[in-house]
Amino acid sequence: MGNAGDHTYDPPSNYYAAATNHRVAIPPPQPFVTSFKNTMKETFFPDDPLRQFKNQPSGKRFVLGLQYIFPIFEWGPRYTLEFFKADIIAGITIASLAIPQGISYAKLANLPPILGLYSSFVPPLIYAVMGSSRDLAVGTVAVGSLLTGSMLGEIVNESDNPTLYLHLAFTATFFAGIFEASLGIFRLGFIVDFLSHATIVGFMGGAATVVCLQQLKGILGLDRFTHATDIISVMRSVFTQTHQWRWESAVLGFVFLFYLLLSRYFSKKKPKLFWISAMAPLTSVILGSLLVYLTHAERHGVQVIGNLKKGINPASIMHLNFDSKYLTGTIKTGIVTGIIALAEGIAVGRSFSMFKNYHIDGNKEMIAFGMMNIAGSCTSCYLTAGPFSRSAVNFNAGCKTAVSNIVMAFAVMITLLFLTPLFHYTPLVVLSSIIIAAMLGLIDYEAAIHLYKVDKFDFLVCMSAYIGVVFANIEVGLVLAIGLSIMRILLFVARPKTLVLGNIPESKVYRSVDHYQNANNVPGVLILEIDSPIYFANSNYLRERISRWIDDEEDKLKLTGETSLQYVVLDMTAVGNIDTSGISMLDEVKKIIDRRGLKLVMVNPGAEVMKKMNKSKFLETLGQEWIFLTVEEAVRACNYMLHSCKPKMTRDESEKYSNNV
Repeated sequence: MGNAGDHTYDPPSNYYAAATNHRVAIPPPQPFVTSFKNTMKETFFPDDPLRQFKNQPSGKRFVLGLQYIFPIFEWGPRYTLEFFKADIIAGITIASLAIPQGISYAKLANLPPILGLYSSFVPPLIYAVMGSSRDLAVGTVAVGSLLTGSMLGEIVNESDNPTLYLHLAFTATFFAGIFEASLGIFRLGFIVDFLSHATIVGFMGGAATVVCLQQLKGILGLDRFTHATDIISVMRSVFTQTHQWRWESAVLGFVFLFYLLLSRYFSKKKPKLFWISAMAPLTSVILGSLLVYLTHAERHGVQVIGNLKKGINPASIMHLNFDSKYLTGTIKTGIVTGIIALAEGIAVGRSFSMFKNYHIDGNKEMIAFGMMNIAGSCTSCYLTAGPFSRSAVNFNAGCKTAVSNIVMAFAVMITLLFLTPLFHYTPLVVLSSIIIAAMLGLIDYEAAIHLYKVDKFDFLVCMSAYIGVVFANIEVGLVLAIGLSIMRILLFVARPKTLVLGNIPESKVYRSVDHYQNANNVPGVLILEIDSPIYFANSNYLRERISRWIDDEEDKLKLTGETSLQYVVLDMTAVGNIDTSGISMLDEVKKIIDRRGLKLVMVNPGAEVMKKMNKSKFLETLGQEWIFLTVEEAVRACNYMLHSCKPKMTRDESEKYSNNV
């Protein structure tokens, strides 16, 4: 047991100078308004979006503001003919994918197929003006469509009241847009960050599995099918109707699925042949329609789309339904689908921006997504985002700017005005094959294996999301995964790491003795590193953990007979902040250490920590001379005191005193 706390200190006046040349400064006081302003700026404006407006004349500020809200005015003046040629090719290519996918995904949401085309016309135009990504291709997404269908299906049955169901879909899209735009305007994009990579991998994989299972209805040509999304309900629905399976539909479906997967395989093997995979869905629709038309397969159990209304999007603003009976459900659907659409769209946009070495603004993206869904809800569209498959085709096709979305929108407009009758004989089984082929690409088993190798808890989060979606429903899987992710964050906060540091031989560096096996403990000194801010949630744990470290160190020294413990050094470098509970904890730790006959020493507390320790008078209690800038200086000071000061009590007396306490 040590006795540093009971030394009769009568050191020479220059002992502190002998140990260190620098003191840890107390930050100058700031007015509350200034401090609050800085905190808000760091929380909500870390990218400092207003910096470009500083020291600019009013006219220039207006132009910069216009360019900030509508990025097209920023890159538009630099647009060239070469860019336009590349964007036309990319736009036509993604239109060939958007048309069959749009029709397919609308069926997935239990909506009229024409809505898939409507949703590929107006929203891309809005995004081209307001979005900051050059590569994102806007349109309907499979997971969002499935979510819309399953959540709205709990409010109203689309078969019993298709008009009400359609109006609620528009309303849910409106609320999704309001939510997305609000996140961007109020700089609350960090909320989306709670959807970790592991959560997204598991959720997308589970949703893709559910979507594929749902397509068995189209593949097998079934008329009635369960609205539930869990695997047990789907399998029950499939195998209780074996007498209604249509072999013609199944053969056609598997043939086209094989073709789609084969085209994707060749495109992956040779990226220059990306257009084969991009054109495959439209080719399947054309071939399937011709086959049905020539063989009259619709008379033999092969279901077809039927009539599609000609003309561009009709207005739907008067169809938004704010009836209190359905309002809670539509708001819930809008928020959940909006979050998923944002998470997928922003992740896809950032992925491709890294390839081309440019930056996209997450908050601008949220506003753009929100505005295009608000506009879409008023023009007969449902939820749109930035699907990976379409964006990958856009990227591989060589797009230069968001003009590719404008080209795609005009191609869809021409289809709506003149070509919709050609889709009358398109077999639903082909649409099911297109959806399955697209969804298989979302089941990222390689990412799951990587998570297992790198971080077992992330793998657990991933599998929880997957299993929850597949065996329960989409909402359960999402809540389970987010809940586990938040629990992990809370564990990081409530149970921070504390490490014992030792000296790396022949250096002044101190590192974890568990990490560096050659790090040496300093005789008579226990050096602990606290690896987190100190808050009410972890203050009790840290007090108990520090006490246990001291107990363990003293027990070890008794067994080895080495120099007794005299000083406990807390390295506070990683402690970025502290609250009043943390200050109280430090005060309690000092009292515990004093009762043991030891001395508490601190290293490099941050500005916020020093400010609060000073205001709480803890600095006076500890003594500012016992706060050092580096661990090396603290150890040097401790060694200086150990070799220059005479202890008041002997070691045995100190042990007796401490044991009595």
